[in-house]
Amino acid sequence: MKTRFRLIALALTAMFVMCFAGSAMAAGELIIVSPNSDGLLSIIPVFEEKTGVKVTVESLGSGDAMKRIASEAENPMFDLMYGGSLANYAANKDLFQDYLSPEDGNLMEEYRNTLGYCTNYTIDGSVLLVNTELLAGLGIEITGYADLLQPELKGKIVTADPSASSSAFCQLTNMLLAMGGYESPEAWEYVESLFQNIEGKILSSSSAVYKGVYNGEYVVGLTYEDPCVTLLKDGAANIQIVYPVEGTVFLPAQIGIVKNAKNLENAQAFVDFMLSEEAQAFLAENTTSRPIRPVDAGNEYMTPLSDIQLIFEDSEYVTSHTNELKDKVQDIMTSF
Repeated sequence: MKTRFRLIALALTAMFVMCFAGSAMAAGELIIVSPNSDGLLSIIPVFEEKTGVKVTVESLGSGDAMKRIASEAENPMFDLMYGGSLANYAANKDLFQDYLSPEDGNLMEEYRNTLGYCTNYTIDGSVLLVNTELLAGLGIEITGYADLLQPELKGKIVTADPSASSSAFCQLTNMLLAMGGYESPEAWEYVESLFQNIEGKILSSSSAVYKGVYNGEYVVGLTYEDPCVTLLKDGAANIQIVYPVEGTVFLPAQIGIVKNAKNLENAQAFVDFMLSEEAQAFLAENTTSRPIRPVDAGNEYMTPLSDIQLIFEDSEYVTSHTNELKDKVQDIMTSF
């Protein structure tokens, strides 16, 4: 009889552990769409090993990913979008379902989930990536946004499309804020002058920007910190990351669970995992991403925030004016 009770107790304990562990006991599959760089995608095998979930990833720019999710709303192919800016999620919040991870309370207070439909997991900054070999031949310096208007750079600057790429849209709002403000005529005059100097070098994906600079196709690209630091970490000697002297905005990147996701529990498990101490430390040590959970980890390739001129986005303004800002820059881009 004692043996029987002991077996029952063990069974109940196992059931409790499974319920309590939740995502840690997940299995099956998870289908992710992501605009993220290879560095951030490198954590997916860790999640697979930890949970037993088989992950399939399709890489798309943020704008294209949102369009796909919208077009498949009645029968979603993707369970989760990994990456992208708040502005993109806010403009498409009806495509995602609310989820508050039990790990949320362990994050830095300013990065906790207050919206429901998307979850912060890291912060990243808008930067300029410079090919130092090509720049040396021009005899000029690039320290910030103002320097991009130099005539020597005409046709040698590259960006992604701010209406389709979250990183390019973040660059737009960063430069507007840095050059005078979102509604400042001077800031918009700067944007117009910049796109004149860009001379049509507008690419469809964010990854093509930093790869193009690294490969020597362009002198400078408007991009974001993570993949650029990844290039340095991998040994690139011909590039330099420039944090604009006018100011750099660091914004959280988000994860969103697609509404009516077929693998809902595994999508929730992925969110929980990304906020865990293990995953946040992995990102800090191995990927060049800045954690939003206090962890005793880091790497030598990241410039300390204390050495960067920081400016801070008015997220409420940007979120409520996203379409207006995109339309305005689209008009500028198509006017040449």
